Amino acid sequence: MIRLAITLAAAVLLASCGGGGGSSGGGGGGGIGFASLPAASTLAARCIAPRMGTDPITGVAYPDTLGTLLDEQNWLAAWTYDTYLWYSEVPYPAPANYSNAISYFNALKTSSLTASGAAKDKFHFTYETPVWEQLSTSGVQAGYGATWALLRSTVPRHAVVAYTEPGTPATSSGAALARGASILRVDGVDLVNDATQAGVNVLNAGLFPTNAGESHTFVVQDQGSANTRTITMVSANITSAPVQNVGTLAGGTVGYMLFNDHIATAEPALISAVTQLKNANVSDLVLDLRYNGGGYLVVASELAYMIAGPARTSSKTFELLTFNAKHPSVDPVTGNTIRPTPFQSTAAGLSTTPAGTALPFLNLSRVFVLTGSETCSASESIINSLRGAGVEVIQIGSTTCGKPYGFYPTDNCGTTYFSIQFKGVNAAGFGDYTDGFAPQNGATTGLAANAVLPGCSIGDDFTHALGNASEARVAAALQYRANGSCPTPSGLAAAAKAKTPFTTDGELFKNPFLTNRILTR
Repeated sequence: MIRLAITLAAAVLLASCGGGGGSSGGGGGGGIGFASLPAASTLAARCIAPRMGTDPITGVAYPDTLGTLLDEQNWLAAWTYDTYLWYSEVPYPAPANYSNAISYFNALKTSSLTASGAAKDKFHFTYETPVWEQLSTSGVQAGYGATWALLRSTVPRHAVVAYTEPGTPATSSGAALARGASILRVDGVDLVNDATQAGVNVLNAGLFPTNAGESHTFVVQDQGSANTRTITMVSANITSAPVQNVGTLAGGTVGYMLFNDHIATAEPALISAVTQLKNANVSDLVLDLRYNGGGYLVVASELAYMIAGPARTSSKTFELLTFNAKHPSVDPVTGNTIRPTPFQSTAAGLSTTPAGTALPFLNLSRVFVLTGSETCSASESIINSLRGAGVEVIQIGSTTCGKPYGFYPTDNCGTTYFSIQFKGVNAAGFGDYTDGFAPQNGATTGLAANAVLPGCSIGDDFTHALGNASEARVAAALQYRANGSCPTPSGLAAAAKAKTPFTTDGELFKNPFLTNRILTR
């Protein structure tokens, strides 16, 4: 599980799993080198602390047997050498230099950079398996039901509410938090100006509670108000509502939906939303993905189909997965022959909708997608796959995160590991958006031509509710729809040109499952 942090100097995601340190080495130190390791399957489930009994989520008996730290490290090395997309760019780390399996895993990745100078692999992470299983199947995690956005990470900091979940402590009568509310103090510590590590620790503990039942006090200033107020919230196990604010704009001709997470419960919610908009006879759709970092790829395929319909997607590739050079034709995880993934026209049965249920569709030739820097992975796959099928995607917002990669979550000894194993390309063979998709009037230097989309670069607008016709990104989409013009660029693109660290997009803190592209076996 992660801890989401305000630091003294910047906003950073800090991993709470594992510990210890170490550095890469070329061999020795208790290791035998990649090429000399046996197959990962023969090393799996040899654990320092074997689990007993059955998994409470899956009901399957744990496969663990008693092993050593070296057994766990050797499994990680062999698994990486076999399935990691850039396995040939990983120098062999000597296991003896690492005090636990997770610190060793953190060394098993490429250090190469993208064309923009960013790390090629920014997406290496782990979860405690029980936490991963709970989140991935139900969207449940401890919190208040408010997602925070950090608009300025250094003193004077600025943190606001990006959105809330209905029926949670954040939206209760005692708190009544809404989008745009600023957080000024947490448990007596000044969020804006406190420059001590002790203060930062208090801020993180209050903003991101570890468990349900924690009580924390906040001083907040609501959007548009000159006054402050003090509230106390008790953390709870929060169930995400991944699809919100479904409705119509522009006299009922334009549909809108806020889609925040590709989790299992999104499947019936998306079916309901599309059915509602179909019954409203909308002729256009504004799909708000600004905070959607990803999740299950099959959910992305379902939504893309429901937008485009069968005429545009029949017999076409939603996404073709490519693995490392060792596996040009066979998926190294499932053992199946690699074939193009079609657009999913029936429910996968991830939640309450029975598998095989025919999906509704809007049959649209274009879609307006609202994006931000947090739009990532499976969300980018929706953009890319629709364009590959000939649907016009008009991008309104900021450059997306740039993650055409994905994982098969893999458990070993109670830790689920996420190591990039594949890259996805659309029906046109395009998948080169490692630095994101950007609107044509945004910051496009260095991007592939096919990663620059029609549309407008517009920063996030925390002064209006999501889905409101006056919210900056929604308004820009409606303006572009009306006459093909854009407002003056704002947000990330404007900040980049002005060389300022402040943007109106902010940095959201979400769990890694919600910011990736995940395949089920």
